[in-house]
Amino acid sequence: MGFCKEDLKDQVQGVWVDGAIIVGAGPSGLAVSACLKKNGISSLILERNDCLASLWQNKTYDFLKLHLPQNFCELPFFGFPRNFPKYPTKHHFISYIESYAQHFGIQPKFKQVVERAEFDSLCGFWRVYTQDCEYVSRWLVVATGENAEPFIPEIVGIESFDGPVVHTSEYKSGVEFKKQRVLVVGCGNSGMEVSLDLCKHNAIPHLVVRNSVHVLPREMFGCSTFGIAMTLLKWFPLRLVDKFLILMCNSILGKTEKLGLRRPKTGPIELKNATGKTPILDGGALSHIKSGKIKVMVGVKEITRNGAKFMDVQEREFDAIVLATGYKSNVPFWLKGRELFTEDGLLKTSNGSVWKGEEGLYTVGFSKRGLLGTASDALNIARDIADQLKIYKDCKDSCTSVAII
Repeated sequence: MGFCKEDLKDQVQGVWVDGAIIVGAGPSGLAVSACLKKNGISSLILERNDCLASLWQNKTYDFLKLHLPQNFCELPFFGFPRNFPKYPTKHHFISYIESYAQHFGIQPKFKQVVERAEFDSLCGFWRVYTQDCEYVSRWLVVATGENAEPFIPEIVGIESFDGPVVHTSEYKSGVEFKKQRVLVVGCGNSGMEVSLDLCKHNAIPHLVVRNSVHVLPREMFGCSTFGIAMTLLKWFPLRLVDKFLILMCNSILGKTEKLGLRRPKTGPIELKNATGKTPILDGGALSHIKSGKIKVMVGVKEITRNGAKFMDVQEREFDAIVLATGYKSNVPFWLKGRELFTEDGLLKTSNGSVWKGEEGLYTVGFSKRGLLGTASDALNIARDIADQLKIYKDCKDSCTSVAII
């Protein structure tokens, strides 16, 4: 006689969730929920904060814009409004996210901190424990992303610094640093953007550039550099496209090595694919570096009471420090018994798929491809769960037929 896992659900303790449990109500979680709904499958989103896209709402600076044009940042089945700018602002994007949830009737369960999630091999279901409830489902979707918690590096002497030390998750505007000497630690898109904002508010930013970095113009020939690269990759090998990008960057921006911004030996797209390290898309900071308004510094050796010592033996005084050091995943703290993530919260991809684990476990927003990767992951997850449901239905029909016979 046939056997269906479906038959066990009434015997399981906890709140049964017919569809998937999704952890995280950011763009990733909403995208999966919408794609599941398109396939006639329900879901429950558990969110630790009290709002949608809490990272965007609570931990981003006021002047943030999407780094890519809106057509590369849309979530499945729902585009940006036509009146939005080509590069939507933070506030535009939050409005879009709220409209997305409303359009698909998505209502997350807020203030649910997932403390533990583990697979129950006896009954074949996932058990997800929050501070006040236990939820059970066949499928668990990790949608907390790679940017769940601020990453604070260990820097010698930083606890002795007399001035304010803030991570970019707390930074809102350069207005509070007017005429101050500010050390910006971290040369990614955030570090560049914060340095530019500090300049606009008459502060004096010093940008720490410890490693090599690719700086690309945001646009070439009036088109998105990213869009041009994606089009070229349809016709030409990756390394040839990388060579073209660097050639054009040297022509448009000049050789950044002269400004203390060494380029990696590996091309920008190849490096992004291999390590997830995103190239900087220049929004105006480079011209301020050229003019000397943003001062490029080498790695920090030590923070002192009133400043910093650098690897090139320089020592300078600062009024404040901004850590543009990025974020990290918090998944290893609550997802138990899984080999899908490293201790640092990075996704392992040895199984050949970045979105699918084993035993009904999925991840979305960990592909290092931004919102474009999120949309792709969400569609794949919904399709896979829909296929499994069809198998369950066939199994149940088979069991019924055998019982009748």
